[in-house]
Amino acid sequence: MNYPQNRNALSRLFIQQLRECIDAVRYDKNVRVVILKSDVKGTFCAGADLKERKEMSNEEVARFVCLLRSSFAEPVIAAIDGYALGGGLELALACDIRVACEFHDPRGTQRLTRAVGLSMAKELIFTGRVIGGEEANRIGLVNHCTPSDPFAKAVDIAREILPKGPVAIRVAKTAVSLSSEVSLDCGFLMEQQCYAQVIPTQDRMEALQAFAEKRKPVFKGE
Repeated sequence: MNYPQNRNALSRLFIQQLRECIDAVRYDKNVRVVILKSDVKGTFCAGADLKERKEMSNEEVARFVCLLRSSFAEPVIAAIDGYALGGGLELALACDIRVACEFHDPRGTQRLTRAVGLSMAKELIFTGRVIGGEEANRIGLVNHCTPSDPFAKAVDIAREILPKGPVAIRVAKTAVSLSSEVSLDCGFLMEQQCYAQVIPTQDRMEALQAFAEKRKPVFKGE
């Protein structure tokens, strides 16, 4: 993300281009991990573009919220080097893994609650407290806090994920992401359905063959 003039605020243009990126990645079989970062120093995302927000219709606002709630099939890592305000935090929370240097403005009623729990989410939203990366890590809002360059840590995590089977990773993400929204019985059923998608794949056979031959598997996402 690189809109220094408005600190990556979520304008119409920004949202449109973000949607195009999501669509491009969604249909690219060569993409296995996505890292979302900012090239604007000190800012991940400044939240909604308030000047444009005044002019947005209710339908546009609804689409904006839906965009933030959409997700990639592949793992997404947010490298948060600076402020993440309002909708910017929602954007970070829409990612699967978050690495922060400094963090700000913990707001977002749904994903925040799932990340840190009901009581802590209420406290952060009600008080509007400014928190840094270390506290965000302590309460579970981010996975890691680095002294500098969260992007480098995000790359390290991505490199750990890359050798894994992409089909298995995608269905695992589905099962884990939905686990908090369904009953335990439904969760077990969903887990079985996800596993059933892996059984007929070439990647599964490659994993078994590689294990028998004592070598690293070469997955193709098929």
